[in-house]
Amino acid sequence: MAGAPLAAVEGLVRELLREEAPSRIAALTEELFQAAASVSEAGGSAAEVEEGAISLWNWVVTKHTGSVVNDEQRAKLRFVACRLVCLCQGSDPPEGTLQRQILMSMKTGKGWIDIGKADVADGFLEIAMSSIEKLYAKLLKESNGEADTHVHKADLEKNLFKVLTYQAESAVAQGDFQKAVMCVQRCKDMLMKLPKETCYLSILCYNFGVETYEWKRYEQSSFWLSQSYDIGKMDMKYSVGKEMQAKVLRLLATAYFEWDCNLYLDKALKAISLANQENLHPAGVFLKVKILLKSGASDEDINSAVAEFLHHEMSLDFCLNTAKLLLEHGRESVGFDFLKSVPERFESSPDLGKITLLHIEFLLQNKRELLAKQKVEEIIIGHYTGKQLLPEALNQLHIILWDRAAKHYEAKSYSEALHWYNYSVSFYTPGQIDQNLAKLQRNMASCYLHLKQVDKAKEAVKEAERCDPNSIFTKFSVYKIAVMEKDTDKAVEAVIEMGKLAEKPSQHEDKLRVDEDTGTNLLSLAAQIALENEQQVVAIKALEYLSKHLQDCRQLFAALKCLVRLTLSKVMAENEEKRDEDISSMLTYLTLAHKRLAESFTEEKFTGDMKILEAHWFRKVAWNLAVQFRGCPEKMRDFFLLSFKLSQFCPSDKAVLIAQKTCLLMAAAVDLEMGRQEVTPSEQMELLTQALQHLQACKEIWKVLKLTGDFAKDPTDTLLLLYEFEARSKLNDPTLHNLMESVWEQPQIEAKTLEIIASLAMESPARYPVLCKKALKSALNLHRKEAVIDAVKFSKCIHSLINLSLPTGLTDLGACVLQEVWDYFEDALSVVSSTDAYPEMEILWLMTRAWNTGIFQYTVGKYKEAEQWCGLGMRFLNHLGSLKKSYESHMIGLYSEVLDKLDRAKGFLPNEEE
Repeated sequence: MAGAPLAAVEGLVRELLREEAPSRIAALTEELFQAAASVSEAGGSAAEVEEGAISLWNWVVTKHTGSVVNDEQRAKLRFVACRLVCLCQGSDPPEGTLQRQILMSMKTGKGWIDIGKADVADGFLEIAMSSIEKLYAKLLKESNGEADTHVHKADLEKNLFKVLTYQAESAVAQGDFQKAVMCVQRCKDMLMKLPKETCYLSILCYNFGVETYEWKRYEQSSFWLSQSYDIGKMDMKYSVGKEMQAKVLRLLATAYFEWDCNLYLDKALKAISLANQENLHPAGVFLKVKILLKSGASDEDINSAVAEFLHHEMSLDFCLNTAKLLLEHGRESVGFDFLKSVPERFESSPDLGKITLLHIEFLLQNKRELLAKQKVEEIIIGHYTGKQLLPEALNQLHIILWDRAAKHYEAKSYSEALHWYNYSVSFYTPGQIDQNLAKLQRNMASCYLHLKQVDKAKEAVKEAERCDPNSIFTKFSVYKIAVMEKDTDKAVEAVIEMGKLAEKPSQHEDKLRVDEDTGTNLLSLAAQIALENEQQVVAIKALEYLSKHLQDCRQLFAALKCLVRLTLSKVMAENEEKRDEDISSMLTYLTLAHKRLAESFTEEKFTGDMKILEAHWFRKVAWNLAVQFRGCPEKMRDFFLLSFKLSQFCPSDKAVLIAQKTCLLMAAAVDLEMGRQEVTPSEQMELLTQALQHLQACKEIWKVLKLTGDFAKDPTDTLLLLYEFEARSKLNDPTLHNLMESVWEQPQIEAKTLEIIASLAMESPARYPVLCKKALKSALNLHRKEAVIDAVKFSKCIHSLINLSLPTGLTDLGACVLQEVWDYFEDALSVVSSTDAYPEMEILWLMTRAWNTGIFQYTVGKYKEAEQWCGLGMRFLNHLGSLKKSYESHMIGLYSEVLDKLDRAKGFLPNEEE
């Protein structure tokens, strides 16, 4: 069974040795590594296996040198080669095999350590150690005191030393401190025979010290560093040298210092003193001063420590750092004395200004402002007498001056802040253009404004505009002055400029990117300033630009609410002519609120409940605005639609559903009303189509709403029907008849509704006379069914029905039509006869229509029909009240003529046969 995997490994080795492509080499390396781990015995020809393993080893050496394989791939392939060699050794391997095995196992183990996998290394290092012991035993057995044997033993001891150091490295990497100590101790014991390894072992212990220090294992670190120092002293001939010994001791002192300064103070001081004796280095002196300061040593002891290097060459930066250390620890006397001694040592240095700057910084920190001012003034004098600071130092000075000015500004000491800003101005030449100078002038302008020195503030801002005209900060300064002077036009102009600059995030300010936050913060501040100064128009303009840029949802909605309130109060104070623009603005604000509510929110602080609250606020505002501006139908409709859209972000409770239904009904009503005005056919079609869309949405909401309670007295069904009928009839919609079929089947429909339908059916551009007549007939039937007929309503219905059936001016009417109309007159007469409530003007109208119809019949020779209709008219005459006298004599005379004519006409007729 063992032969199969070994054969696979050998095949992979052969393929790898022939391969050149890096990607394939990487793949084969992984396959070999996995396969070799499962091989347990050689099988087949051990010599061939060993030869293949050695070829693989040598190939890896060549390819790694040529960077074909990386460190991890090398470790894996060495693993394979070493494992194959170990499988071939037999029970009593010869000396050459053991030597090869020692070398290969050592290098393989070290390779795994180097790539951070010390646990894998341990097995190979054990193999190496076991092979060394076997070879040593073999050499002792075969020893005859020959020189070659002694050479072999010396080589074995070197290999043993290496294996022990590798095992120590592995143990440290794995955190096994005790094993590492044991291995290093054995190495130390071997140094008598291997003195040349002293330096290597000392550096190895130092490296262990560095690693454990970085892991904050200070106890272990101090042990390894002490070992390093002690080993370094064992053989001066092969020592690491004084510089390295001092380096070891400095780290040892640092480890004690950071471990527990109070507990190991003496050890830390001893270590650093030894380090400075070995090799005086700035870092050593600095560390000693640091330890002394931490320990609370006297100024005298610290002075002595500082004096150690006064006679040595030290860099200016080192001296400055030492001075900083002393002053930061409150050792002013020692620190300032030391600082004063430094310029003498660096008189010719171009960086001499750094000393003065540090001096100024610490004078300010210690609240010695007057002395600091003197130092600054000395620098200003030097600047104009040929002793300029280097650019870097001058920039640092500006930072110090501005920082001091800012502190005074925050403390509201504006005059003092100006004093420090003026120091900074002193270093600029007249006419110089610089963005920092612009910022400086803006800061000074702010101070002047607080001091109510407006003219000086304007001068400073003018200078800032000269230096940096396209800065949003400069425009903001202009804005503040305009607001202070109540110059509304200029303030609005400045806000507009700020808004434009906020839209250009690529602009630069003081070499820093003006991001969107900067623009929004300034616009927010501008709005606040305008409100504080009661400049409503300016505040509205600032808030408008602000709302375009705010990303924070809560801030945006707060800005929009403020805008709505401000604009509404402005609208209420305006006349009708100026209102339109502001009403449109409020529509824009509410539309933006809807747009942002519709977006998905990623802000954790803006919760779902907050979204609902904001939606409720804005929907109610839109509703109120719709009601308030009912004199402007188009705007009213738009506000109602916005209220509906905003309500869709609210939970669909009963109140919200009622509001949604009402909004859509109102929007549809407005569209229908606008469609009745003098508009073009295309505009009318658009309005009617919109109305239908609103009605469809409304019907869906109404279905849901009706499930929540009793709405028996609610007129919504009627309104939906009438609005839909009007829209479809005027659009000549083919589905209109389907709609009416459902209407005729409704048992609860009111006469008034039918009468309105009849009216709409004939309202231009609609023309549906048949449908109109059917609706009027249905209405008339309903009126008849009333226990007490409402004569007024009845009269109107019958009036409409007669008008529709008997158009004015038509004489050529068929008998059927006349009979139908006669029946309507008879119905009317029946009601007239039964009540005194029938409107007299309607009775007069009925009388006139009947009489005229008779006269029309008379004129065409239809005397019998003329007599009937004229007689009908006379019957209505009898029911007239005050108007009867006006018509009676005239009608009686005419009626006599009609009857006479009828009698004469009858004379010409042949007698009937008896």
